[in-house]
Amino acid sequence: MAKPPAARSSPKEIAQFLQKSRAISELVEKQPRLMFAVDATASRQPTWDHATHLQQEMFLASGKVASLAVQLCYFRGFGEFKASGWMTDSAALATLMGRVRCEGGHTQITRLLKHAQSEHRKAAVRALVFIGDAVEENPDTLCDLAGQCGILQLPLFLFQEGLDRSVEQTFRTMAKVSRGAYARFDSSSAGKLADLLGAVASFATGGRAALEKRGGDSAKLLLQQLKP
Repeated sequence: MAKPPAARSSPKEIAQFLQKSRAISELVEKQPRLMFAVDATASRQPTWDHATHLQQEMFLASGKVASLAVQLCYFRGFGEFKASGWMTDSAALATLMGRVRCEGGHTQITRLLKHAQSEHRKAAVRALVFIGDAVEENPDTLCDLAGQCGILQLPLFLFQEGLDRSVEQTFRTMAKVSRGAYARFDSSSAGKLADLLGAVASFATGGRAALEKRGGDSAKLLLQQLKP
């Protein structure tokens, strides 16, 4: 038996829906924007679950203290790069983060930085946070793109998992030329990651003043690197 045709929305209902959508969009655009990106390739699998839990806690905590619009980005697998919409619902962000799983593949930091620049040109992004443990791309290319981010006033906060010295050198340079900051953590100092993420959320909301007010070791570490 054929189904009856679905009821069509009236012109008035459509206009009300569009008005509400525009209002939500305008509200999100006015809020400070923080881009949060993670390397979800296979090398991060051993510590993935714990790190993900900390990142989810950061989203929930930032939702209580600040009204941030956050975009979650990740890369993994064979050329897979995903970016969510700009979200203000911290619980929804935490749920989305919890669904991301690691897959083998090469890093795509170049693609991430180009995406960040594109988003920043549409509406200012206060900061880009990236968590990763490897660099499988040309360091000179990455540092050049990071320098472009610095010119655009888009600071990079690069948090390295592990002890790879070549990764550290590249991340430190990228942070410096973008006018951002670098920090390292490992499985024995995972709590440090949570504090670092909270510090960046404070910076994205209120700049250096908010970071200074926050206090703590992580805030101090970032402030030492951020240029006035």
